This record gives sequence, structure tokens and C-alpha cells, in this order.
Amino acid sequence: MARKPAGEIMQAKPAPRRGAEPPLWSIAAAAGVIILTPMLLYSIAPEGPIREGDTIFSNGAHKVVLFEPDRYRQVGYEATCMLDPKDPLLVTHPPSEDESGEVIIAQVQGKRTIEWPFCPPQAELLVKRHHITQQPSLLQDIRDGLLRLFAPS
Repeated sequence: MARKPAGEIMQAKPAPRRGAEPPLWSIAAAAGVIILTPMLLYSIAPEGPIREGDTIFSNGAHKVVLFEPDRYRQVGYEATCMLDPKDPLLVTHPPSEDESGEVIIAQVQGKRTIEWPFCPPQAELLVKRHHITQQPSLLQDIRDGLLRLFAPS
């Protein structure tokens, strides 16, 4: 049996440790569940009463009436403007009833420039209950995104 030289030390090879570290995919799946669960619960939660100070969203492109149309005549608006889909609005007055149903006075949020015929920034609008939703639809947004991604150009 051959001996090793006196200055050389024998090194033991470490045995591979299997199963000691969790797989990366399980960590990613857990993080995905933690992130997506609140969004899903929020999107399927029932809508509550609309109160002053709530943020609401346009559910489509609608022609709506300006609350004080005289303020916007000099920039080309008569009495109405177009509300973009998913525009955020801030409720400034509690909902009230008129002959055509529930009317909500809400202020346009998130716009900085006037683009006629779309509603001007910070304009107060008279919107009907069927024009708005209290929460954006997460499932609808995902569906729209996938359609845009896979739709033929």
C-alpha cells in the first residue's frame, strides 16, 4: 500500500445532500398564492354603498353630463364629455335620485391634459349608477390582456 507524502492531508469528499433545500418552484408558487389571493378576493367581493370620498371607475366609454358646464365652455365643451373606460373618479357628493335614476357627482382623476371630447382633468361629472363600478375587474383585465397578447395584429 502506497503512503501519501507527509505534508499532504487526505480530504474527505462531502456526500451530496439531497432534499435539504426546498425546490425553487415551490417557493415561487407560495409567493404567487400570497400575492394573488388578496387581488382575487377583492375582485369578487360584493360592492357596497357609494359614499362621498370613494373612488369609482368607469365601466366603459360613456357620454356624461358636466356638473358645471359653464366652467368648460371656453375650452370647447358644451354640456357633455366622453368618459374613457376604467377612468378613476372620486365621489364628491353622495348619490341622489332624479327622474332618470340614481345620479352620482364625481370628479375625474388621473388626467393632466385636456383632450376634447374626453372629460377634462378634475371636472365634476353627473354619472349614472350603470356608468360606473366600485372596483376594477381583475378577471376582466386578465382576459383583456391575454386577448391583446394573442390576438392577430
